[in-house]
Amino acid sequence: MSEEIIKLNATDGVKLDGYLIKGKHKSKRILIEIHGMTSNCFKKRETIIAETVKNHGIDTICVNTRGSEIIKYIKYNDGRKILAGSAYEDIKESYYDILGVIRYAIDLGYSSIYLQGHSLGATKITYAYTKMRENKDKEIENIKGILLLSLVDLPDVFEMYSNNEYLLYAEEKEKAGEIMTMMPQEAFIHPISIKTYLQYRKYNSEFNFAQYSKEGYKFDTINSIDIPLFMRWGNNKELIRNSGEKQVALMRRAIQNKTSDINYIDGADHTYDGREVELANEINNFLEKINKI
Repeated sequence: MSEEIIKLNATDGVKLDGYLIKGKHKSKRILIEIHGMTSNCFKKRETIIAETVKNHGIDTICVNTRGSEIIKYIKYNDGRKILAGSAYEDIKESYYDILGVIRYAIDLGYSSIYLQGHSLGATKITYAYTKMRENKDKEIENIKGILLLSLVDLPDVFEMYSNNEYLLYAEEKEKAGEIMTMMPQEAFIHPISIKTYLQYRKYNSEFNFAQYSKEGYKFDTINSIDIPLFMRWGNNKELIRNSGEKQVALMRRAIQNKTSDINYIDGADHTYDGREVELANEINNFLEKINKI
């Protein structure tokens, strides 16, 4: 078994880092883990998942995207340096990060790639996979499974934790050309810029594909995923309005993927704190099952 810090590039030239965990034997299968909002790749949950699948012949890359942490500078290969982190994130740029990691894994010799995202990371995985299909990126043939952990209805989260007064405030700041300034502290549960706040609340049509509370919603984007699909939520302090039971029942009815595995983990919260081993075992069982298909 080996662990190493890695350096790689997003496809638009942004420099990224993360870690690679490999088992004792050379593998062609790898799990790519994408973290959520304000987070990073060095979380207990991701480490436990990596250690679990490693014992069954699957290596792992966990990467710090340009949206990791709250506020930071990112660097491009040409020397440019700009503000990033979750406070300044443009979710559409996740396509460049995720495709960059996939290409890095393929260059290392991996042919079967599983994409896993948690929370905002699950939104990014879904968006990037959809964009790869639209762009006919050849690397999509290497993606053998999609794992969405606590996928949220992102605009609805902002409805729950913000209000229209702050939306009006952000719109006024946008008109004044001040989108790189920060929203008031009480506007959301995390520090966030005007630019990013407006993307999540107003300019969200490209990633508003998890409308759980909209009656009769067809989930067309998620249903376009035609490879094995794993979806999990907790039922304790999750960032969705439905109970775990109702959420799973809704998605099992709505999702047409015949190789889907949709459920919740009893007692788990949004971060799966204290339920990481259970989650990791369920992920491993899913990956072993689809490897036999």
